[in-house]
Amino acid sequence: MIMEEVILVRYGEIGLKGRNRGFFLRHLERNLRARLADLGAEVENRFDRFVVRAVQNREEAIARITRTFGVVSTSPALEVPGELEAIERAAVEVTRRALGEVGTATFRVSARRGDPRFPLRSVDLERHLGAVLLQRFPGLVARMKDPEVEVCVEVRERAYVYTRTHPGPGGLPVGTGGRAVGLLSGGIDSPVALWMMARRGMEILPLHFHAFPFTSERSKEKVVSIVQRLETWTGPLRLRVAPFAEVQRAIGQSVPEPLWTLVMRRMMMRVAERMADAAGARALVTGENLGQVASQTVEALHVIEAVTRLPVLRPLVGMDKQEIVVLAQRIGTYELSLLPYEDCCTLFVPRHPRTRPSLEEVEAAERVLPVEDLVERVMAGVEEIPSPEPAPVD
Repeated sequence: MIMEEVILVRYGEIGLKGRNRGFFLRHLERNLRARLADLGAEVENRFDRFVVRAVQNREEAIARITRTFGVVSTSPALEVPGELEAIERAAVEVTRRALGEVGTATFRVSARRGDPRFPLRSVDLERHLGAVLLQRFPGLVARMKDPEVEVCVEVRERAYVYTRTHPGPGGLPVGTGGRAVGLLSGGIDSPVALWMMARRGMEILPLHFHAFPFTSERSKEKVVSIVQRLETWTGPLRLRVAPFAEVQRAIGQSVPEPLWTLVMRRMMMRVAERMADAAGARALVTGENLGQVASQTVEALHVIEAVTRLPVLRPLVGMDKQEIVVLAQRIGTYELSLLPYEDCCTLFVPRHPRTRPSLEEVEAAERVLPVEDLVERVMAGVEEIPSPEPAPVD
Protein backbone atom coordinates (compact mmCIF):
# COMPACT_ATOMS: atom_id res chain seq x y z
CA MET A 1 0.00 0.00 0.00
CA ILE A 2 1.39 3.43 -0.97
CA MET A 3 1.06 6.39 1.40
CA GLU A 4 2.18 9.58 -0.28
CA GLU A 5 3.15 12.70 1.64
CA VAL A 6 1.14 15.62 0.24
CA ILE A 7 -0.10 19.05 1.30
CA LEU A 8 -3.79 19.92 1.07
CA VAL A 9 -4.52 23.56 0.26
CA ARG A 10 -7.97 25.01 0.91
CA TYR A 11 -9.56 28.18 -0.41
CA GLY A 12 -12.72 29.88 0.77
CA GLU A 13 -14.11 33.01 -0.89
CA ILE A 14 -13.03 31.78 -4.32
CA GLY A 15 -15.55 28.97 -4.04
CA LEU A 16 -18.37 31.53 -4.09
CA LYS A 17 -17.36 33.16 -7.36
CA GLY A 18 -19.81 31.31 -9.59
CA ARG A 19 -18.93 31.47 -13.27
CA ASN A 20 -15.77 33.45 -12.48
CA ARG A 21 -14.45 30.74 -10.17
CA GLY A 22 -12.12 29.31 -12.80
CA PHE A 23 -10.44 32.70 -13.29
CA PHE A 24 -9.58 32.93 -9.59
CA LEU A 25 -8.50 29.30 -9.34
CA ARG A 26 -6.13 29.67 -12.29
CA HIS A 27 -4.48 32.64 -10.61
CA LEU A 28 -4.18 30.84 -7.29
CA GLU A 29 -2.67 27.78 -8.98
CA ARG A 30 -0.22 29.98 -10.88
CA ASN A 31 0.78 31.79 -7.68
CA LEU A 32 1.26 28.55 -5.77
CA ARG A 33 3.42 27.14 -8.53
CA ALA A 34 5.55 30.29 -8.54
CA ARG A 35 5.95 30.30 -4.75
CA LEU A 36 6.98 26.63 -4.68
CA ALA A 37 8.94 26.36 -7.93
CA ASP A 38 12.38 26.07 -6.31
CA LEU A 39 11.11 23.31 -3.99
CA GLY A 40 10.28 21.00 -6.89
CA ALA A 41 6.58 20.95 -6.01
CA GLU A 42 3.75 19.72 -8.22
CA VAL A 43 0.43 21.54 -7.79
CA GLU A 44 -2.82 19.83 -8.75
CA ASN A 45 -6.28 21.40 -8.79
CA ARG A 46 -8.50 18.56 -7.57
CA PHE A 47 -12.11 18.60 -6.33
CA ASP A 48 -12.38 21.70 -4.07
CA ARG A 49 -8.75 21.58 -2.93
CA PHE A 50 -5.29 21.96 -4.33
CA VAL A 51 -2.94 19.04 -3.70
CA VAL A 52 0.78 19.78 -3.54
CA ARG A 53 3.11 16.81 -3.91
CA ALA A 54 6.78 15.95 -4.54
CA VAL A 55 7.97 18.75 -2.25
CA GLN A 56 11.64 18.75 -1.26
CA ASN A 57 11.10 20.69 1.99
CA ARG A 58 7.58 20.25 3.31
CA GLU A 59 7.82 22.65 6.26
CA GLU A 60 9.19 25.43 4.07
CA ALA A 61 6.45 24.76 1.51
CA ILE A 62 3.78 25.02 4.23
CA ALA A 63 5.28 28.31 5.45
CA ARG A 64 5.06 29.75 1.92
CA ILE A 65 1.58 28.41 1.24
CA THR A 66 0.22 29.93 4.45
CA ARG A 67 1.44 33.32 3.19
CA THR A 68 -0.24 33.02 -0.20
CA PHE A 69 -3.32 35.19 -0.61
CA GLY A 70 -6.40 33.15 -1.46
CA VAL A 71 -5.36 30.26 0.81
CA VAL A 72 -7.63 29.72 3.82
CA SER A 73 -5.71 26.83 5.37
CA THR A 74 -3.35 24.00 4.58
CA SER A 75 -2.60 20.57 6.04
CA PRO A 76 0.30 18.14 5.59
CA ALA A 77 -1.49 14.88 4.83
CA LEU A 78 -1.07 11.27 3.81
CA GLU A 79 -2.77 10.42 0.52
CA VAL A 80 -3.93 6.80 0.23
CA PRO A 81 -6.40 4.85 -1.90
CA GLY A 82 -10.01 5.42 -0.90
CA GLU A 83 -10.23 2.02 0.77
CA LEU A 84 -10.96 1.32 4.42
CA GLU A 85 -7.80 -0.67 5.13
CA ALA A 86 -5.57 2.01 3.60
CA ILE A 87 -7.35 4.73 5.59
CA GLU A 88 -6.90 2.73 8.81
CA ARG A 89 -3.17 2.45 8.25
CA ALA A 90 -2.84 6.14 7.43
CA ALA A 91 -4.82 7.08 10.55
CA VAL A 92 -2.50 4.94 12.69
CA GLU A 93 0.56 6.56 11.09
CA VAL A 94 -0.53 10.19 11.55
CA THR A 95 -1.60 9.45 15.13
CA ARG A 96 1.76 7.87 15.87
CA ARG A 97 3.49 10.99 14.56
CA ALA A 98 1.21 13.29 16.54
CA LEU A 99 1.82 11.42 19.80
CA GLY A 100 5.59 11.47 19.35
CA GLU A 101 7.37 10.79 22.62
CA VAL A 102 4.31 11.56 24.76
CA GLY A 103 2.32 8.44 24.05
CA THR A 104 -0.86 9.71 25.71
CA ALA A 105 -3.38 12.29 24.54
CA THR A 106 -7.06 13.08 24.18
CA PHE A 107 -8.30 12.64 20.61
CA ARG A 108 -11.21 12.52 18.24
CA VAL A 109 -11.74 11.53 14.62
CA SER A 110 -13.41 13.89 12.12
CA ALA A 111 -14.35 12.39 8.75
CA ARG A 112 -15.90 13.76 5.57
CA ARG A 113 -17.13 11.35 2.92
CA GLY A 114 -17.08 13.13 -0.41
CA ASP A 115 -17.34 9.95 -2.44
CA PRO A 116 -20.80 8.32 -2.11
CA ARG A 117 -19.35 5.01 -3.31
CA PHE A 118 -17.38 4.65 -0.08
CA PRO A 119 -19.26 2.04 2.04
CA LEU A 120 -19.26 3.91 5.39
CA ARG A 121 -21.01 7.16 6.16
CA SER A 122 -18.89 9.91 7.75
CA VAL A 123 -20.14 9.23 11.26
CA ASP A 124 -19.64 5.48 10.88
CA LEU A 125 -16.10 6.01 9.60
CA GLU A 126 -15.35 8.20 12.63
CA ARG A 127 -16.55 5.50 15.02
CA HIS A 128 -14.66 2.77 13.19
CA LEU A 129 -11.36 4.66 13.13
CA GLY A 130 -11.81 5.75 16.72
CA ALA A 131 -12.08 2.09 17.77
CA VAL A 132 -9.02 1.18 15.67
CA LEU A 133 -6.92 3.92 17.25
CA LEU A 134 -8.03 3.14 20.80
CA GLN A 135 -6.98 -0.45 20.29
CA ARG A 136 -3.65 0.51 18.70
CA PHE A 137 -2.71 3.25 21.19
CA PRO A 138 -3.71 2.40 24.80
CA GLY A 139 -2.75 5.91 25.98
CA LEU A 140 -5.47 7.62 23.92
CA VAL A 141 -8.60 8.99 25.57
CA ALA A 142 -11.58 9.99 23.43
CA ARG A 143 -12.75 13.59 23.85
CA MET A 144 -15.14 15.27 21.43
CA LYS A 145 -14.50 18.86 22.60
CA ASP A 146 -11.04 20.43 22.32
CA PRO A 147 -8.99 17.24 21.99
CA GLU A 148 -5.21 17.39 21.92
CA VAL A 149 -5.13 15.38 18.68
CA GLU A 150 -7.74 15.51 15.94
CA VAL A 151 -7.40 12.87 13.24
CA CYS A 152 -9.07 14.23 10.11
CA VAL A 153 -10.08 12.15 7.10
CA GLU A 154 -11.35 13.36 3.73
CA VAL A 155 -12.57 10.59 1.43
CA ARG A 156 -12.91 11.36 -2.27
CA GLU A 157 -11.60 9.26 -5.16
CA ARG A 158 -8.60 8.99 -2.86
CA ALA A 159 -8.40 9.61 0.87
CA TYR A 160 -6.43 12.23 2.80
CA VAL A 161 -5.56 11.79 6.46
CA TYR A 162 -3.95 14.44 8.66
CA THR A 163 -3.79 15.92 12.16
CA ARG A 164 -2.48 19.45 11.58
CA THR A 165 -4.15 22.45 9.95
CA HIS A 166 -2.34 25.76 9.46
CA PRO A 167 -4.37 28.94 8.80
CA GLY A 168 -3.67 31.01 5.70
CA PRO A 169 -4.33 34.72 5.07
CA GLY A 170 -7.52 34.19 3.05
CA GLY A 171 -8.44 36.92 0.60
CA LEU A 172 -8.06 36.61 -3.17
CA PRO A 173 -5.07 35.60 -5.33
CA VAL A 174 -2.73 38.39 -6.33
CA GLY A 175 -3.43 39.36 -9.93
CA THR A 176 -7.22 39.02 -9.79
CA GLY A 177 -7.96 42.52 -8.49
CA GLY A 178 -6.17 44.71 -11.00
CA ARG A 179 -3.01 46.76 -10.58
CA ALA A 180 -2.33 49.77 -8.36
CA VAL A 181 0.56 52.03 -7.45
CA GLY A 182 1.08 51.89 -3.70
CA LEU A 183 2.69 54.86 -1.95
CA LEU A 184 5.17 53.34 0.49
CA SER A 185 6.91 55.30 3.25
CA GLY A 186 9.13 53.89 5.94
CA GLY A 187 6.39 54.13 8.56
CA ILE A 188 4.06 51.59 10.10
CA ASP A 189 0.89 52.30 8.12
CA SER A 190 1.68 52.20 4.41
CA PRO A 191 3.18 48.67 4.34
CA VAL A 192 0.02 47.40 6.02
CA ALA A 193 -2.14 49.24 3.48
CA LEU A 194 -0.25 47.65 0.57
CA TRP A 195 -0.54 44.23 2.21
CA MET A 196 -4.29 44.64 2.66
CA MET A 197 -4.89 45.54 -0.98
CA ALA A 198 -2.65 42.70 -2.18
CA ARG A 199 -4.81 40.43 -0.01
CA ARG A 200 -7.78 41.59 -2.07
CA GLY A 201 -6.02 40.38 -5.22
CA MET A 202 -4.33 43.59 -6.35
CA GLU A 203 -0.93 43.59 -7.97
CA ILE A 204 0.92 46.35 -6.13
CA LEU A 205 3.63 48.57 -7.63
CA PRO A 206 5.32 50.14 -4.58
CA LEU A 207 6.49 53.74 -4.95
CA HIS A 208 8.77 55.42 -2.39
CA PHE A 209 9.66 59.12 -2.32
CA HIS A 210 13.26 59.63 -1.23
CA ALA A 211 14.53 63.12 -0.38
CA PHE A 212 18.30 62.74 -0.25
CA PRO A 213 20.18 64.59 1.29
CA PHE A 214 17.29 65.51 3.63
CA THR A 215 16.94 61.79 4.26
CA SER A 216 19.79 59.29 4.38
CA GLU A 217 20.52 56.28 2.21
CA ARG A 218 19.68 54.20 5.27
CA SER A 219 16.07 55.34 4.98
CA LYS A 220 15.94 53.94 1.44
CA GLU A 221 17.55 50.69 2.58
CA LYS A 222 14.88 50.45 5.26
CA VAL A 223 12.15 50.64 2.62
CA VAL A 224 13.91 47.99 0.52
CA SER A 225 13.84 45.73 3.59
CA ILE A 226 10.13 46.40 4.06
CA VAL A 227 9.46 45.47 0.42
CA GLN A 228 11.50 42.32 0.91
CA ARG A 229 9.30 41.37 3.86
CA LEU A 230 6.10 42.13 1.94
CA GLU A 231 7.31 39.85 -0.84
CA THR A 232 7.03 36.85 1.47
CA TRP A 233 3.26 37.43 1.14
CA THR A 234 2.80 39.01 -2.27
CA GLY A 235 5.44 37.37 -4.41
CA PRO A 236 7.95 39.52 -6.36
CA LEU A 237 7.57 43.29 -6.19
CA ARG A 238 9.50 45.96 -8.06
CA LEU A 239 10.14 49.04 -5.96
CA ARG A 240 10.25 52.45 -7.59
CA VAL A 241 12.17 55.18 -5.75
CA ALA A 242 11.37 58.75 -6.77
CA PRO A 243 13.78 61.63 -5.98
CA PHE A 244 11.80 64.23 -4.07
CA ALA A 245 14.28 66.67 -2.50
CA GLU A 246 13.88 69.25 -5.27
CA VAL A 247 10.10 69.22 -4.88
CA GLN A 248 10.33 69.67 -1.12
CA ARG A 249 12.85 72.45 -1.51
CA ALA A 250 10.55 74.30 -3.92
CA ILE A 251 7.55 73.86 -1.62
CA GLY A 252 9.53 75.05 1.41
CA GLN A 253 10.66 78.18 -0.40
CA SER A 254 7.36 79.20 -2.01
CA VAL A 255 4.35 77.69 -0.21
CA PRO A 256 2.93 78.94 3.11
CA GLU A 257 4.17 76.64 5.86
CA PRO A 258 0.73 75.46 7.09
CA LEU A 259 0.10 74.01 3.61
CA TRP A 260 3.43 72.24 3.11
CA THR A 261 2.18 68.72 3.77
CA LEU A 262 -0.94 69.13 1.65
CA VAL A 263 0.97 70.44 -1.35
CA MET A 264 3.64 67.76 -0.92
CA ARG A 265 1.02 65.01 -0.88
CA ARG A 266 -0.65 66.46 -3.98
CA MET A 267 2.70 66.39 -5.77
CA MET A 268 3.13 62.76 -4.75
CA MET A 269 -0.30 61.97 -6.16
CA ARG A 270 0.63 63.56 -9.47
CA VAL A 271 3.80 61.50 -9.73
CA ALA A 272 1.98 58.32 -8.68
CA GLU A 273 -0.72 58.91 -11.30
CA ARG A 274 1.91 59.43 -13.99
CA MET A 275 3.59 56.19 -12.96
CA ALA A 276 0.25 54.36 -12.88
CA ASP A 277 -0.52 55.47 -16.43
CA ALA A 278 2.84 54.17 -17.63
CA ALA A 279 2.37 50.80 -15.88
CA GLY A 280 -1.28 50.21 -16.73
CA ALA A 281 -2.39 50.63 -13.12
CA ARG A 282 -5.92 51.80 -12.40
CA ALA A 283 -5.75 52.95 -8.77
CA LEU A 284 -3.52 54.44 -6.08
CA VAL A 285 -3.11 52.99 -2.59
CA THR A 286 -2.10 55.00 0.49
CA GLY A 287 -1.77 54.34 4.21
CA GLU A 288 -3.86 57.37 5.16
CA ASN A 289 -6.08 56.99 8.19
CA LEU A 290 -8.92 59.34 9.06
CA GLY A 291 -7.92 61.71 11.86
CA GLN A 292 -4.56 60.13 12.66
CA VAL A 293 -2.56 63.24 11.71
CA ALA A 294 -3.43 66.78 10.67
CA SER A 295 -3.23 66.04 6.95
CA GLN A 296 -5.80 63.25 7.26
CA THR A 297 -9.01 65.12 7.98
CA VAL A 298 -11.86 64.70 5.51
CA GLU A 299 -11.16 68.16 4.11
CA ALA A 300 -7.44 67.45 3.73
CA LEU A 301 -8.00 64.08 2.08
CA HIS A 302 -10.37 65.73 -0.40
CA VAL A 303 -7.77 68.36 -1.26
CA ILE A 304 -5.03 65.75 -1.67
CA GLU A 305 -6.95 63.43 -3.99
CA ALA A 306 -8.41 66.25 -6.10
CA VAL A 307 -5.32 66.22 -8.35
CA THR A 308 -5.82 62.67 -9.61
CA ARG A 309 -8.55 61.11 -11.71
CA LEU A 310 -7.68 57.64 -10.37
CA PRO A 311 -9.46 56.13 -7.36
CA VAL A 312 -7.42 56.48 -4.18
CA LEU A 313 -7.81 53.36 -2.04
CA ARG A 314 -7.28 53.84 1.71
CA PRO A 315 -7.76 50.43 3.38
CA LEU A 316 -6.72 51.76 6.81
CA VAL A 317 -9.10 54.70 6.84
CA GLY A 318 -11.36 53.35 9.60
CA MET A 319 -8.80 51.48 11.72
CA ASP A 320 -7.29 52.68 14.98
CA LYS A 321 -3.54 52.72 15.47
CA GLN A 322 -3.38 49.63 17.67
CA GLU A 323 -5.23 47.58 15.06
CA ILE A 324 -2.68 48.69 12.46
CA VAL A 325 0.23 47.88 14.77
CA VAL A 326 -1.11 44.37 15.43
CA LEU A 327 -1.41 43.72 11.71
CA ALA A 328 2.07 45.15 11.05
CA GLN A 329 3.45 42.75 13.65
CA ARG A 330 1.63 39.85 12.02
CA ILE A 331 2.97 40.54 8.55
CA GLY A 332 6.50 41.21 9.80
CA THR A 333 7.00 44.88 8.89
CA TYR A 334 6.54 46.46 12.32
CA GLU A 335 10.10 46.13 13.63
CA LEU A 336 11.50 47.36 10.31
CA SER A 337 9.22 50.41 10.40
CA LEU A 338 10.57 51.31 13.85
CA LEU A 339 14.14 51.63 12.60
CA PRO A 340 15.23 55.24 13.24
CA TYR A 341 15.70 56.35 9.64
CA GLU A 342 13.11 59.00 8.86
CA ASP A 343 11.46 59.46 5.47
CA CYS A 344 10.62 62.66 3.64
CA CYS A 345 7.13 62.85 5.13
CA THR A 346 8.25 62.79 8.76
CA LEU A 347 10.97 65.42 8.18
CA PHE A 348 8.76 67.87 6.26
CA VAL A 349 6.07 68.71 8.80
CA PRO A 350 4.84 72.29 9.39
CA ARG A 351 4.65 73.56 12.95
CA HIS A 352 0.97 74.48 12.59
CA PRO A 353 -0.55 72.44 9.72
CA ARG A 354 -3.87 73.45 8.20
CA THR A 355 -6.47 70.85 9.22
CA ARG A 356 -9.52 72.31 7.44
CA PRO A 357 -8.10 73.48 4.12
CA SER A 358 -10.15 74.55 1.14
CA LEU A 359 -9.30 73.37 -2.33
CA GLU A 360 -9.20 76.96 -3.56
CA GLU A 361 -6.52 78.11 -1.11
CA VAL A 362 -4.30 75.11 -1.79
CA GLU A 363 -4.60 75.55 -5.56
CA ALA A 364 -3.74 79.23 -5.14
CA ALA A 365 -0.65 78.33 -3.10
CA GLU A 366 0.50 75.93 -5.82
CA ARG A 367 0.36 78.52 -8.60
CA VAL A 368 3.84 79.74 -7.70
CA LEU A 369 5.27 76.28 -8.36
CA PRO A 370 6.37 74.92 -11.75
CA VAL A 371 4.23 71.86 -11.10
CA GLU A 372 4.56 70.07 -14.43
CA ASP A 373 8.28 70.74 -14.63
CA LEU A 374 8.79 69.35 -11.11
CA VAL A 375 6.78 66.22 -11.91
CA GLU A 376 8.79 65.65 -15.08
CA ARG A 377 12.06 65.98 -13.15
CA VAL A 378 10.92 63.48 -10.56
CA MET A 379 9.80 60.99 -13.21
CA ALA A 380 13.11 61.33 -15.03
CA GLY A 381 14.99 60.38 -11.87
CA VAL A 382 12.88 57.38 -10.80
CA GLU A 383 15.03 54.40 -9.87
CA GLU A 384 13.67 50.88 -10.23
CA ILE A 385 15.02 48.43 -7.68
CA PRO A 386 14.60 44.80 -8.75
CA SER A 387 13.00 42.33 -6.42
CA PRO A 388 15.60 41.30 -3.82
CA GLU A 389 16.06 37.78 -2.56
CA PRO A 390 13.05 36.88 -0.39
CA ALA A 391 13.50 37.36 3.35
CA PRO A 392 13.25 34.21 5.47
CA VAL A 393 9.73 33.32 6.53
CA ASP A 394 9.42 33.73 10.29
